[in-house]
Amino acid sequence: MQPFVKCLAAAALAAAAWPACAALAVFATVPEWAALTEEIGGDDVKVYVATSALQDPHHIEAKPSLIARARNADLVVATGAELEVGWLPLVVQQAGNPKVRPGQPGYFEAASYVTLLDKPTRLDRADGDVHAAGDPHIQTDPRNIARVASALATRLAEIDPANAEKYRARYRAFDDKWRAAIARWEREAAPLHGVPILVQHRAFTYLIAWLGMKEVAALEPKPGVEPTIAWLSEVLSTVQRQPVKMVLRAAYQSDRASQWIAERAKINAVVLPSTVGGDAQAKDLASLFDDTIARLLQGAQ
Repeated sequence: MQPFVKCLAAAALAAAAWPACAALAVFATVPEWAALTEEIGGDDVKVYVATSALQDPHHIEAKPSLIARARNADLVVATGAELEVGWLPLVVQQAGNPKVRPGQPGYFEAASYVTLLDKPTRLDRADGDVHAAGDPHIQTDPRNIARVASALATRLAEIDPANAEKYRARYRAFDDKWRAAIARWEREAAPLHGVPILVQHRAFTYLIAWLGMKEVAALEPKPGVEPTIAWLSEVLSTVQRQPVKMVLRAAYQSDRASQWIAERAKINAVVLPSTVGGDAQAKDLASLFDDTIARLLQGAQ
């Protein structure tokens, strides 16, 4: 065989072998699902995350760079429940990748595997940024992370059967340590049960329900609508009648409203990371909840 032909043959063999060896390309919409995919996927996945913890995941531009990533993805992992409705459908459509279209195995929505809270009784844009399916901020309850992890491991095994047993093994290891961590967080957070709080945006519904805190009011008059001084003054009147310990906001939100109310009500303004990377301490899923519990306990003092 001539050297040139040998080279072509070797190249063809390498190309044929590549799909079996290549890591699964995953497009995650938000940091929590990127981190979870890496926990279960290990070296068998290569994850790209479309947003950072300091971006509002509701309001992202469908940039060409995102479209290019989705075009080459084997799997899209999204929250769903309309969290990414303003940009992800356009990204997937423009990508022209049939593998990751909704309804295909390469399209995964985490919200499909949990019980959604705060489903609206009516749908009217006059009510603000209302999500028809319910609150999409499911990642603030670690029990939801556990439910999504199980479904995600199954999906990874389905689309990459050659590595199915490795995904299952990593999931079992993750689930064991995660359930132990949940028990520890619940013990540590026991003093938060019944603590009255304010929220800047209703992004902590699942966290509040998990820990048994009591949401007295939100600083936004309607979801996604910036509060006016007049509205904040009404909230302040509510707090004077019904005292609270702290006001919560996500790291990606402006601090203007929460600082205004905190100074006048003489309560703590607590910034929560909300997702992996939301602050220097929240480096992964476990430290996200370590940090969240620590910040809440300090804010309740």
